[in-house]
Amino acid sequence: DSVPPLQVIRPEPCGVCGSRIRFGKAAVKCRQCQLLLHPKCREQCPGPCVPRPHHRAWPQEGVLADFAPPTPPLVPTLVVQCVTEVETRGLTETGLYRVPGAEQLVREWKRKLLRAGGALPALGSVADIHVVCGVLKDFLRGLKEPLREGAAPPLTPLLGAAADIPDDAACATALCHMVSKLPPANRDTLAFLMLHLLRVSRSPDCKMDILNLSRVFGPTLVGHGSANPTPLAIMEDTPRQCKVVARLLSLPPDFWRGFVGTEQENLVPT
Repeated sequence: DSVPPLQVIRPEPCGVCGSRIRFGKAAVKCRQCQLLLHPKCREQCPGPCVPRPHHRAWPQEGVLADFAPPTPPLVPTLVVQCVTEVETRGLTETGLYRVPGAEQLVREWKRKLLRAGGALPALGSVADIHVVCGVLKDFLRGLKEPLREGAAPPLTPLLGAAADIPDDAACATALCHMVSKLPPANRDTLAFLMLHLLRVSRSPDCKMDILNLSRVFGPTLVGHGSANPTPLAIMEDTPRQCKVVARLLSLPPDFWRGFVGTEQENLVPT
């Protein structure tokens, strides 16, 4: 149910094909869900849609709790929706999370999702699943704190020390204790992501084992021991960041399920 064609003032991605509708070009917008489309894409628009509730836009940056829902598990809707889309159609893609998506589309879709707040537009119209992966990674990188931070004292050095414990059982016990001390939104989102990455690692088509995923997500999830690390510190931190994520991915899935529960985990296909 669309209004007559309108002129685009601010370039936005088409809700069907994902390519940008340029300034001054014609577009159509649904009266109910506000989906914006190229006129030529109107017939391909999925339906029926439902009226979209009004939500305030999310901030362009912030700590994880700024994006989390009001009730547990405290996993931002953006994270859930990206993970759902990746698991729906991405588990046969080689190099998932390692192969970059088109940078311009990643930026455009991240802006679009942040503007929408909790009422997120469908990601099914994003043709390249690597763009969806890029949106998730860019959102996590844009947080004011890594997922491991937010508690006092900062947990990054403590997690690194725990990951260095040579005895596997003692290492697992120490890491479980550290994770339980994280702020609730950080802890729940980390648990949700760990369960997702374990599924990715088990997909033979993705060719992304725990080591590969740790290399991709180590810098994003663990962060550094100081707010402004030097180039040398960044180089020295990278192996430890990967080691921490690999150790976290080796923890039993039931440990992570204890934070997000079956209801939240069932939001994505198994």
